[in-house]
Amino acid sequence: MIIYRPMTPHDISQVIVIEHLSFPTPWSERSFRYEVTQNPASHLFVVAVPPDDEADEPGRPAWLAGRDRRAQVVIGFSGFWMIAGEAHVSTIAVHPDWRGRKLGELLFWGMIRDAIRRRAEMVTLEVRVGNAVAQNLYRKYHFEPVGIRRGYYRDNKEDALLMTLAPLDHACRERVAAFGKILSEQIGFIDEVMRSL
Repeated sequence: MIIYRPMTPHDISQVIVIEHLSFPTPWSERSFRYEVTQNPASHLFVVAVPPDDEADEPGRPAWLAGRDRRAQVVIGFSGFWMIAGEAHVSTIAVHPDWRGRKLGELLFWGMIRDAIRRRAEMVTLEVRVGNAVAQNLYRKYHFEPVGIRRGYYRDNKEDALLMTLAPLDHACRERVAAFGKILSEQIGFIDEVMRSL
């Protein structure tokens, strides 16, 4: 069973591991702590597995060594900043051992749904021009390319494609709800974000 919920300060040590495995210029632990505890514009989420589910996975990954076996295992995270009616996707990553299971889409779907719930007028993001897999997911959700940010990525100066989803109208809300139903059937996740409202 997959759990989708808000990120807490207790998740940061596990999030940092995924961050370092996923990005050439990772955020620091201090940055995540600030985003989780002090930045009111920041909305961060995780996908996790309960201890019983994690114990059934074949082979215990080294990155879980020494972890409290009674605690949930964070396997992915995402976040956006809500500023002046715009939800700007700031991050999304899934641990390499868990990729290919639609967890990235679950995290992405959840951010869009939360942006709609917070009455955002649009959602924006940057994606590497060479990342076709991510671009295909964003297009599935009706994001459109609107520009290029030249040399945006510090590690290799790769350009970023700027994409937006707007308006977040009735048709958009219906699409997002339909995608959520499909993901629920495919993954069978527990949605603790909506449960906490």
